[in-house]
Amino acid sequence: MSDIIKILPNYTYDDYVHWEGRWEVIEGIPYAMSPSPSPNHQRIGANLIRELSNHLRKCSGCSVYQPLDYVIEDTTILQPDILVVCNPIIKKYLDFPPALVVEILLPSTALKDRHTKYSIYESQGIKYYAIISPDTEEAEVYELVQEQKRSYELRRKGHDFFFDFSFDDCKAGIDFKEIW
Repeated sequence: MSDIIKILPNYTYDDYVHWEGRWEVIEGIPYAMSPSPSPNHQRIGANLIRELSNHLRKCSGCSVYQPLDYVIEDTTILQPDILVVCNPIIKKYLDFPPALVVEILLPSTALKDRHTKYSIYESQGIKYYAIISPDTEEAEVYELVQEQKRSYELRRKGHDFFFDFSFDDCKAGIDFKEIW
């Protein structure tokens, strides 16, 4: 039996900035962010952004963002659907963990969002991770419970619930029935 050498691509941020379209890179491997999200996906995202923005508008330290480049390391660049960031972003991209990441599932990204990205966000110490399923109209909110071990705990799951996010000196109480 012969030895087979597998050669995988290993792309960096310098490569990524030259690509057309939307991409993510995880450990040097590129992932296309297409097709475009469905109208339902976009509507749910817009509703959640509105809810978060309304609660954080009086907060001087935290802002809500739609997809932007979150550079974890040179070979891992993610574009979460929604982020809450509570520190100034100085570079063209986010280079530190946000306070909240929201991923709205698509059939083509659900496995990556639930496993690969979940583990990355957890290891980065992101306080909250919310996963939204447009198909089932269900939300899951995870909170980092042990900063040393960096492990998430499911805090709430369902269609119709209220959750208080606490970011530094800011709070955002979200009624998830309002996003559907």
